[in-house]
Amino acid sequence: MKILITGGIGFVGSHLSDELIKDDHDIILLTRNDRKKENVSQILSKVKLEYIDVTNFSKLENSIKKNKPDVIFHLAGETSHKQSFENPLYDVDVNAKSTLCILETIRNNLPKCRFILGSTFIVVGRSQKLPINEETPTNPTTIYGANRLASENFCKIYNNLYNLDTVVFRITNSFGPREQYATPSKNAINFLIYKAFRGEEVTIYKNGKFFRDLIYISDVVSALKTIMLKGKSGELYWISSGTQTWFFELADWLKELTNAQIKYIDPPNY
Repeated sequence: MKILITGGIGFVGSHLSDELIKDDHDIILLTRNDRKKENVSQILSKVKLEYIDVTNFSKLENSIKKNKPDVIFHLAGETSHKQSFENPLYDVDVNAKSTLCILETIRNNLPKCRFILGSTFIVVGRSQKLPINEETPTNPTTIYGANRLASENFCKIYNNLYNLDTVVFRITNSFGPREQYATPSKNAINFLIYKAFRGEEVTIYKNGKFFRDLIYISDVVSALKTIMLKGKSGELYWISSGTQTWFFELADWLKELTNAQIKYIDPPNY
């Protein structure tokens, strides 16, 4: 198959590309710059790399029309809650309008193309009931979460109205090699591990009395392959470990392994 991946050299995109190339798929990777090019250095000769920002809607549309993929994974986006408040109009472009652009391009040119949207647990907001599943009500509390949820709804509408083959997945907290470890807004888990192994003070909110569902990147990729091949059109899937990891426990592990100093601080207001 011919598979196009936006955000193709990022954390999830690069690991997914590594796996898909083993099955001799034709892979087109879209990226806005080459800052993370090292992520795909081992497969660079086997993939097609295009420098396209997904907020440049005309270039995005032209790339899809030119490449005529059988499957599109839309993984590009801005994941920082803080930046979504600081620059909300850009967040709309990158996390919502880009999805609409791809759906419109598929509808008008490639109606048989499977569209797989990467979303996030953030769309749920502060759930009052556990465990969370596909039926859990959504109530995002950030601009980022609201735009991701809008993209999910676009997929539902295009599936219902135009019979497009759309599938949505939500990832909990993924971690592993290649993620941005020096920026807490990108991946808190990798950031905390990075700080601990550098001998720096590790800061954690709320005395660590909160938990996350952590999942390793190889498990995410395995799930994405299954969704691509067997996922039901119009459906939403969660990708998670199903296990709670409390941050005070994580802090204890890091302290035991690295002798890191732990400091608990108050969280931001968003």
